[in-house]
Amino acid sequence: MKEKDPLLKRRIILALVGMLLAGISVGIFKRAFFGVDPFQCFCNGWAQVVPIGFGTLYMLINAVLLVIDLFLDRHYIGISTFINLFLLGYVAEFTEGMLANMLGETGLAVRLLLLVVGIVLTCIAAALYYTADLGVSTYDAIPLYLADRKYKVSGHILPFRVIRIACDLLCVLIGFLLGWMPGVGTIITALFMGPLITFFRKRLSDPLLQKQLS
Repeated sequence: MKEKDPLLKRRIILALVGMLLAGISVGIFKRAFFGVDPFQCFCNGWAQVVPIGFGTLYMLINAVLLVIDLFLDRHYIGISTFINLFLLGYVAEFTEGMLANMLGETGLAVRLLLLVVGIVLTCIAAALYYTADLGVSTYDAIPLYLADRKYKVSGHILPFRVIRIACDLLCVLIGFLLGWMPGVGTIITALFMGPLITFFRKRLSDPLLQKQLS
């Protein structure tokens, strides 16, 4: 009996590697001490005004986004979504602890290197699990949905990279208005994640998936 999707195994590998790298990148990013990513900025903003533990609040925000994603298009919900929800935090925590033990107190040069590595890995990770098409994080689903709707401005279709930048900047703005101060890394991530994810999809993850099977 023929396999319905000859690329399924490769898609699963891309999804798992992508989510693993996503957790590692969060740990690296946090260890750089230049601020959190835009979505974390959004969540930390709400933590300033909602009197419950951050872990519980984070789960509630993701639960709300999950309901919104299911209402918009459940295609974006899959195995990667639940790996992100339940395992990413543990990978990030382990990575941050390991780096703390290995590096100890870090100077500016090392922190800048960690920031660059964290941003690049974050974008590679997103590109891998986007291409795998087995679900994305509850937040990532929003810009993907909007990009797939092919909205036009002045007759031109808005590309994913532009929509992603707009969503990230909105998260940063909401977090700031709620009382959380974004760092330099937060702003850099908000401005460059969209274009970098698009770049790595074209140059890395899409070719990996479509490479001729042996």
